[in-house]
Formats: sequence, structure tokens, C-alpha cells
Amino acid sequence: MAFENPSSAEAAQLDVVIAGAGYVGLATAVAMKHARPSLQIMLVDAAPADSWEKDGRASAIAAAGRRMLTALGVWDELASGAQAINDMIVTDSRTADPVRPVFLTFDGTTTDGEPFAHMVANVDLNGALRRKAETLGIELKEGTGVSGFEQNGATINVALSDGQTRTTRLLIAADGVRSKLRDLAGIKVVKWEYGQSGIVCTVKHERPHNGRAEEHFLPAGPFATLPLTGDRSSIVWTERTEDAERLVAEDDLIFELELERRFGLKLGEIRVEGPRRAWPLGLTLARDFVKPRFALVGDAAHGIHPIAGQGLNLGFKDAAALAQVVVEADRLGRDIGALDVLEAYQRWRRFDTVQMGVTTDLLNRLFSNDIAPVRALRGFGLGIVDRLPRLKSFFIDQASGFAGPAPKLLQGQPI
Repeated sequence: MAFENPSSAEAAQLDVVIAGAGYVGLATAVAMKHARPSLQIMLVDAAPADSWEKDGRASAIAAAGRRMLTALGVWDELASGAQAINDMIVTDSRTADPVRPVFLTFDGTTTDGEPFAHMVANVDLNGALRRKAETLGIELKEGTGVSGFEQNGATINVALSDGQTRTTRLLIAADGVRSKLRDLAGIKVVKWEYGQSGIVCTVKHERPHNGRAEEHFLPAGPFATLPLTGDRSSIVWTERTEDAERLVAEDDLIFELELERRFGLKLGEIRVEGPRRAWPLGLTLARDFVKPRFALVGDAAHGIHPIAGQGLNLGFKDAAALAQVVVEADRLGRDIGALDVLEAYQRWRRFDTVQMGVTTDLLNRLFSNDIAPVRALRGFGLGIVDRLPRLKSFFIDQASGFAGPAPKLLQGQPI
């Protein structure tokens, strides 16, 4: 791609350009600027300015992610609208089974006594991070994407879709699982589709959930109910893609009847609130997380099955790790876009990401089937885990985001 010479207004060199203003891109920018105010950071997002306000989904923020948001001064704004997950149960049955035996139960607290996760509305999380970014002086251009880039010695020239060109020391792609920038950088991926889609919606119910999360393993895939404030629950419902598309297209009565078959009546009558949507599920793992002056974070680096609810938290780990690597390098006067600096981030994050991708893939293959011997084996295995407190604590620590060497922000410490 040909690059025009930037105007004088555009010529001022930036330190970091981040493509994608979802929560991972925003968290990366806020983490860097919070620790190193001298860094000049720009966020660009190809989506229309108000599109994030239409996101009706909610996300599970692990305890480590909450510590990071607290350290960044964001959690106080979110706390009143966050719902702690107090406990969790796991069942394994068929849709038509009259009884769903509980194979596994988890107390929802970590070894430190804090909730292992909170449910937060995506619009609240995105809005709080945006306001913090504005307070810190991070420039945000909405409705503008990155159309191309090329390295130029100690900098990288970034062409924007509005015709402008910016020069920066580091370009970060946080533009999602179908990352255009990843492709432009020539980074290959390991990828396959599951033939499943995830249906997401919010339901209102008559009786309180008391902070309980449930995951029902059904033959078509997991059906998770996650507690929200105000006697509501977030539904993450996996079905075969053709069935998911049919269900989302059905009228409200048929959809709610099918939902009730899976949700049950334990919380009384249920009613769907807001839109419902489905998206295809697959596994995507980037072969490289970095190139000279270029790094991937979040779904641009990895897209995994939602069976363990760890997609957002993997992205927060990326944000915390990359911010720490960049900030510490800048304090030492090192080149933040140099490959040897960025490779420290890649070493930190790639193994954990591959491990989680493989784990969710195996779990999905193990539980998304109706083969009798496999069902008996996994029921036996879940029962064994339920009787081993130390093993259950290990799984809680994994879900809380404390496994492995955690970046400082995930420990609640400043960079």
C-alpha cells in the first residue's frame, strides 16, 4: 500500500496505536497510560460511534480481572451493577430427562475468600473503560479503521480508513477473531469450526437466583445460566449451527418454549428481555502473537469455545502482560516496538493461551455428545472431582485467573 506524507497535524509521532476499542483494546490502552502517562496512545475503531451501546450481552469477569480493573480505577464504577457468582453447579443430562442430577458443585469463592467471578453488562464495562481512557487523555477515533501499515525503520506508518496516516512505535491489533490486521501482518492461524453456534440472551425470572451459576451439559453443547442483578440471568446456549439459526429466527413463543425446556421452572416463569443472537463457534489460535512493531491481543490472538467462560479473561491477561512489558521497557529507555521486547510478551502469553484453547476444545468434544459409555465416564469423573476439595480449589483458581505467573495488574498491583 502506498502511504502519503502526513500533514504537520498528523506528523507528531505516537507511541502506540491500538486497532479495536472493545474491552480488551480499551483495557490495554488504559493499563499502559495509567502506568506511563508520557506514552502517546491512540485507539481507532472501525465500528460506528454508538455501536457498543447496543451490546446487550454480559461477561464473566474473573477475580484476577476484577483486581486489574480495581488497580486501574475502573471497578468502583462497575461494582454496583455487578453480580457476584456465589456458587456453581454442573449437570449432565439429555434435554428431555425429567431429572438433572448434579454431578459437581463449586463454592464461588477463591482461597482468598473473594468471589471467583462477577457478571457485568458489556455496555457498562465498555463505558467505564471509555470514560477512564478519556480521563487519561487517550485519543479515540471511532468509525475509523486501519486500512494498511508498513514498517519504516524505528517506526511503523499506519494508514487509516479516513485517509490520514499516523506514525507510531507500536501497532496493536485488538480487532477481533477475524482480525484484518493479523492477516495484513502475514500471521497464520490454526483454525477449525465446531459446527455449533452460541445463542446469547437475557431472561427475567420470578424467583431470585441467589448468585448461582449453572452449566448443563446437553448432547448439542453446554447450556449455561449466569446470574445478573435484578432477578435476571444471562444465557449462553450452545446448539448445532442449523438448529441455533432456526431457533433465533423463531417467534418469541417458540423460542421461549425451547428455552424453558432447557432452563426449567426452578426460578418460576421466565421471559426473554432484549434481543437474542447467535454466532458460530470455533477455535482460532494465532501461530505468532508478535512481529516487529506489531502485537496481537484478545480475540485477534485467540478465539476459544465459551464452555469455560474464559474468553474475556484471556484477553485481560493479554492486556495486563503486554502493558507490563511495554511500560517496563519504556522506563528502561528501550524501544517498545523492538521484536526482542515484544517476544517477552509472546513467551508469557502463548503457552497459557494454547493450553486453554486445547482444554476447551477437549471439554467441548467430551461433553457435546450423547455416546453412552462417554456419558458414563464423564459422570464418574465429575463425581470424583466433587469429592476432592483440593482439586476443586485448583479448578476455582484456574477460573479465577490466578493460574500461572500472573502480570502485576492481575495481582492487584500497579505496574
